[in-house]
Amino acid sequence: MCAHWSGDHIDLEYDEVMKTRLIGATEFKAKCLALLDELENQGGTITVTKRGRPVAMISPAKKQTWKSPKGILAGKVKIIGDIVNVDTSELWDALRRD
Repeated sequence: MCAHWSGDHIDLEYDEVMKTRLIGATEFKAKCLALLDELENQGGTITVTKRGRPVAMISPAKKQTWKSPKGILAGKVKIIGDIVNVDTSELWDALRRD
């Protein structure tokens, strides 16, 4: 995409035009995986027809943005006591077979 300033507005030019394709159901069935890969890589829309009538439109799914798990529990967890210097001797006593 290229942007050009023109006086009081910006003109946008797209390097690639989004493709819109019509394809019959039989051909779609035969080439389904390749067509889905094409949509993912190049974008566009495929209209699937049955006897010349449109029955479905297929377009790429919106990619979800990655969200860091950092801070996901902030304000939801309360730490009580010392979590570094914990006395675990009573836990080991329970496992000991005297």
